[in-house]
Amino acid sequence: MKTFSIEVLEVLSRTVEVEALNRKDAIERVSKMYHNSEIVLDDSDYKMTEISVRAELK
Repeated sequence: MKTFSIEVLEVLSRTVEVEALNRKDAIERVSKMYHNSEIVLDDSDYKMTEISVRAELK
């Protein structure tokens, strides 16, 4: 038998509306909210799963 390294990638995504002075400010505000756990993605934010071979080890 062979050994394989398999990656399972799940994608979560949520769109957040925020008032800001410009795009950079908007990204900074949402980033801060995310890092302060004001935005927490969960199973309702699920978008897709991808399974792929990363390497054949043996």
